Amino acid sequence: LSGAALGGPVACVSKVELRVACKALLDRDTLNKSDPCVILMVQNQGQWTELDRTEVIKSNLHPVFAKVFTLDYYFEEAQKLRFEVYDIHGTHSIGTRDDDFLGGVECTLGQIVAQKKMVKPLFLKYAKYAGKSAITVHAEEISGNNGYVELFFCAKKLDDKDLFSKSDPFLEIYRINDDGTEQLVHRTEVIPSLCIYLSFSMCEGSVCHCLVVSQCLVWDSDSRGKHDFIGEFYATFREMQKIGGGSKVTWDCINPKYKLKKKNYKNSGVVILSDLKLHRVYSFLDYIMGGCQIHFTVAIDFTASNGDPRNSCSLHYINPYQPNEYLKALIAVGEICQDYDSDKRFSALGFGARIPPNYEVSHDFAINFNPEDDECEEIQGVVEAYQNCLPKIQLYGPTNVSPIISRIAKLSAGEETIKDASRYHILLILTDGVVTDMADTREAIVRASYQPLSIIIVGVGNADFTDMQILDGDDGVLRSPKGEPVLRDIVQFVPFRDFKTASPAALAKCVLAEVPNQVVEYYSHKAICPMPPVPSCDSPTSLANTPTESLPAVGTTA
Repeated sequence: LSGAALGGPVACVSKVELRVACKALLDRDTLNKSDPCVILMVQNQGQWTELDRTEVIKSNLHPVFAKVFTLDYYFEEAQKLRFEVYDIHGTHSIGTRDDDFLGGVECTLGQIVAQKKMVKPLFLKYAKYAGKSAITVHAEEISGNNGYVELFFCAKKLDDKDLFSKSDPFLEIYRINDDGTEQLVHRTEVIPSLCIYLSFSMCEGSVCHCLVVSQCLVWDSDSRGKHDFIGEFYATFREMQKIGGGSKVTWDCINPKYKLKKKNYKNSGVVILSDLKLHRVYSFLDYIMGGCQIHFTVAIDFTASNGDPRNSCSLHYINPYQPNEYLKALIAVGEICQDYDSDKRFSALGFGARIPPNYEVSHDFAINFNPEDDECEEIQGVVEAYQNCLPKIQLYGPTNVSPIISRIAKLSAGEETIKDASRYHILLILTDGVVTDMADTREAIVRASYQPLSIIIVGVGNADFTDMQILDGDDGVLRSPKGEPVLRDIVQFVPFRDFKTASPAALAKCVLAEVPNQVVEYYSHKAICPMPPVPSCDSPTSLANTPTESLPAVGTTA
């Protein structure tokens, strides 16, 4: 049961429904039009496997499929999907050599939910366009318990069960199941005899299960646990919703034994619903599908403790055959975040180096050396800017990260004045040691916790990062040097060495898992609702020049 805590209840896993339609498919039949079917493939550990398929629609080049694909959605994972369209000739296995491949497309589930309605051209083998064919995928979250209800009860003339004082009542609400059994939904706190008001909140989903009928029991509390039964009544949520316009909903509290024994028995009191409040709790996908953009910024440690980049022992050494730890962490996290930023431009900053032209130490500089525009095109652009930057700077120190945290927090604060859920920031800090300006960093994080910002810190190399755990806040509330606590826990710290033998996906999953809750927590605290979804263009022409992965195996692995 959920209360009105900061952020409210948030599901750990979201389920998403995908609906598929195609347009202008290739016609592979001689006498009739193609009989299309769409197969949904998912990638797991580098292998493509079939998840599900649509029905076959006869003789139709513009099919709208009734089949709905259902998937679990995880923000922290790059969930790669492939849609393959076939013209079906047989009645048995689909996607065999007897069937004609009409085109396919690869994407991630993150790309689909970020657009809500994704339109992409279909490709044949080797990235060749399948004519003007296109596929449209609509995403919709399957709502679960997306809110809670606050009920305010009072009672009048309840039977006194105590000898020298009035009753100390509490209320139990049970759901009547289909098989007639009862299941406890909520038990209120005990109300002292001088107070007759009962106030509590419960998950909206739990209340809605009581739409048919629920049994409500009123008890007089006993400190020894032998509670005295006062009476019961039956109610539905639909009855409760009739409250409004100053009117209240009342029920007679009936004790069945008294009703049988007493000829003129009326009730054992009256229970009154004095108020009902419905609270909507939005999910992370509500904000993303409403158009919230996730802006990704990376800040890289260029202090001398990393070692000379020209030396193969340096943490900044560029090995042409294998990326260093900085690049591995950057790519792992950045490739997830880029699905949620429509312009695919990312800020790339550095700290702890002497930079041209005067070679003064800077703890906040653009690694593309353009102070007017520190953004790079896509994650690959960030990688190239990092590699080009290394020969031009002098690694120095100390390891001060508070200037960059303060800068991004200030940027986030400026956007906060818009008062809508249009942009949230993720700052990835890559460092090889414990920060030198710990007091200023704690102060900066406390200030940043009031802004639409999450901070991920990855410790690169083999340094002792014990002191960095303080910033994470998992072992206690992070406080500023003056004792002010953070409003939200916005920092996640992990040492890269814990993931050296794991896949890059494992690192991304670990550091990004808390972000959805942090996004919802921020906007819930500010009472900011998701923006209404932006209509997307039906035409795939705007995506025609967007690089799309080739499909070398399409048509052969269904």
